[in-house]
This record gives sequence, structure tokens and C-alpha cells, in this order.
Amino acid sequence: MRTQSRRRPRATLAMAAAGTLLAPLLTGCWVGAGGAGSGGNAINVLMVNNPQMVELQKLTADHFTEETGIKVNFTVLPENDVRDKISQDFANQAGQYDVATLSNYEIPIYARNDWLHAMDSYVAEDPGYDEQDILGPMRESLTGDDGKLYGQPFYGESSFLMYRKDLFAKAGITMPEHPTWTQVASFAEKLDGSQPGMKGICLRGLPGWGEIMAPLTTVVNTFGGTWFDQDWQARLDSPEWEKATKFYVDLVREHGESGAAQSGFAECLNNMTQGKVAMWYDATSAAGSLDAADSPVKGTVGYAPAPVEKTDSSGWLYTWAWGIQKASRNSDKAWKFVSWASSKEYEQLVGDEFGWSNVPAGKRASTYENPDYVKEAAAFQEMTRKAIEGAKPKDPGVQPRPAPGIQFVGIPEFTDLGTKVSQEISAAIAGRQSVEEALKKSQQLAEKISEEYEGR
Repeated sequence: MRTQSRRRPRATLAMAAAGTLLAPLLTGCWVGAGGAGSGGNAINVLMVNNPQMVELQKLTADHFTEETGIKVNFTVLPENDVRDKISQDFANQAGQYDVATLSNYEIPIYARNDWLHAMDSYVAEDPGYDEQDILGPMRESLTGDDGKLYGQPFYGESSFLMYRKDLFAKAGITMPEHPTWTQVASFAEKLDGSQPGMKGICLRGLPGWGEIMAPLTTVVNTFGGTWFDQDWQARLDSPEWEKATKFYVDLVREHGESGAAQSGFAECLNNMTQGKVAMWYDATSAAGSLDAADSPVKGTVGYAPAPVEKTDSSGWLYTWAWGIQKASRNSDKAWKFVSWASSKEYEQLVGDEFGWSNVPAGKRASTYENPDYVKEAAAFQEMTRKAIEGAKPKDPGVQPRPAPGIQFVGIPEFTDLGTKVSQEISAAIAGRQSVEEALKKSQQLAEKISEEYEGR
């Protein structure tokens, strides 16, 4: 039993949370840009360099600025760099940037630390934005502890099972409407070696809290496990965690891709596209690449819900969303940009300019009722919508959780904890240690978090 004296007071925990988010910067040599931030009829936007964000940058001047007179100064950086820079500016409330791209992992944490501007009043005064059109799990994942909205999604994703319909038919296998992981493992065994170089399944094994730990945590959830119980007791040494992790590790070692311990999203996408694997469990966003016009496997891939064991659904939930800094001196103009960049009208603009496969989908119900989008994304759009709508960020398992999140735990310390645990699990996939050894070390890491949060 841990004593009260080992727990840090709430104020200290808040400071620690900010420190954890800033740690990558404080140990590096980043120097912020000069200037006093935005002002007048201009706003500064800091965003990730994903392709759909780059398209947004191209469209802004001729459409948003032309219509509103508001100039938008963009700073566009790779994901790791942009997270570091955002945490620096928002934690210090420096006001250099009015708007930034944040995920549903960061937004509740930032809101808790009072770094974000609530959007409820803007939504109430802007009925044309149609907040109720935003898919429910997305709204929920961007809501703070106080029930207020702190983000608007640019695009969203869940996870599902992708499989080669032609190989299944040839082997006489029918994919169930709602497959279990037990069934998936049997399919992987049957399809492994079904043709030269073919492996049964691809699963991420690459270390990283956003790499292997994303799919593995969804498996843990549906096998009945949880990182922490509702009292903040670490549970990585539970029978459910061990069963789920052994299942995952054994499956990818026995019937998964070669070099699994170094395979992440990109490597599995490449394996599936090149016809080297029969199944792949991963992000719904992958479907656009598999069914792209130039994809070698276009038309051969089927899509099924994320496999389950003890839960009704198990798909994760992720979004790149817009957050407005609390210290912004131009929050009204910032909202105008956010509402435009997340609107139905913007999706229509992208469809007209770049084609409907480029639309930042996964956030609005109306997208899945648009005949142009439905036609172009026919193979996967309905399954993607169901996966997102079925996601339960506050109740993803079989027991109450102390923090939101499906494929992550919504606390600042998870980036470090998840990364360290991922290294242990990846080492088990590589055969350098047993699952039991990996989880024993992981439990010790998680118990350090328990000591800080227990009793809150």
C-alpha cells in the first residue's frame, strides 16, 4: 500500500504535466521565432505538414482571405517538430500562434492546463457551422473535463481490418461481419504461405507510443485489460494484459511480416500494397492509399471492423484538430479560420479543386451522405464511418478508466511511458526477451505513474 506522503500535490502535478510536454524542448536547442505574434487583420497558424494541411495552405489566400480579408501566416513543420513548438508556445502562453493543429490526445490535457480558448460561444453564434454534424466521438474527444469544446477536427480516423478478398475466396474463407481476434489468427495461419512470399497478417512492431502501442492497446482493451484501473493502479501485470500481449506477439512472430519489430504504419502499408500480406489491422486512413487509382491492389481489398474479444467494438480514435491559444489576441478571427477549415464548404472546395479522395474526411456525418465522396470512396467509406461512430474514447474496455483514450492514456506522462513500454514489447517481438519479462519491466514503469496519480 502506498502512503499519502508519496503523492505529489495537485499544483505540483500541474507543473509536472507542463514540464513533461516541454521536456523534448528543454533538453534541445530550439529557439523560438521573433516577433510579438499576430495582430490587426492577420493570424498565425502553426500546423503539421501532412498532405491535406499543405493543400489547405494552398487554398487559403484565394478563398478564406479573399472572402474575409483575414491574412493567414502559416508555419508548417513535421509532426515531431510541430508538437514541440506548439507545446513551447502554448505552455508559456506566448501568443506567437493563434491557432495550432493538436490531436485528441493533447487537447484535453491543454484544456486542463488552461492553455486553450473554449469554442462553445463561437459555435452557438455560428449555426452555419453545424456542430451537430461533427461525428459524436470526435466532439467527445475534443471536450474538456468542464464539458466545453476546445477543438474542431480537420480530419479523423479509426482502425479496422483490411484483407485480400481474392485470397480469402481462393482459400474458401468468409470474413465474418464482426470478426474476433481468435478468428483472425486462424485466418492468418491458413493464408500464411498461400502463395510465394505471402504472410498471413501485418501488425505494427516498431517501437513508439503511436506505433506498436496504438494497435496493441486496442487488443488489450478488447481482451479485458487496461493500463490503469479507475484508482490509478497500474495493471500491466494482469492476466488480461499478458494474454493480449502474448497473442499479439505470437501472431506477428508466427504469421506476420518479416522484420516485424521494425515495421510501423508505413512498412505495413508498403507490404499490403505490394501484395506481401493477406491482412492488415491499422488506421482507416490507409484505405485511401490501398484503393487509389495507381494502387496494385486496388479493388482486391475488403474492409471489416476492428476485431474484438470481450467488447462490442475496439477501433481507436484519432483526429488532427484545430485549437485556439488562450493568449491569442485575435481569437475571433482565429475562430473564423477554424470554422472555415473544418466546414462542409471547405470539403466541397477540396473535392472541386483536388478530387474527393483528398477530402479531409472522418469528421462530419454529411461527408458520408455526399454522393461525390460516397462514389469515390465506395470501397471503404461506410466502414470508416461506422468505425469512427463506434469508437468509445471514454469507455473503450470492460472496466472504468481514470483518463480518456482508446489507443493511449490521456495524461501527459503517457508519451514517455508508452514509448518505454513499446521498446520492451518490440524486444519481445524481436525475440530478445519473453513477453513475461517485457511486462514485468513495463509494470514497474507504470507503477511510477500510479504513485503520482493514486488518490486523485
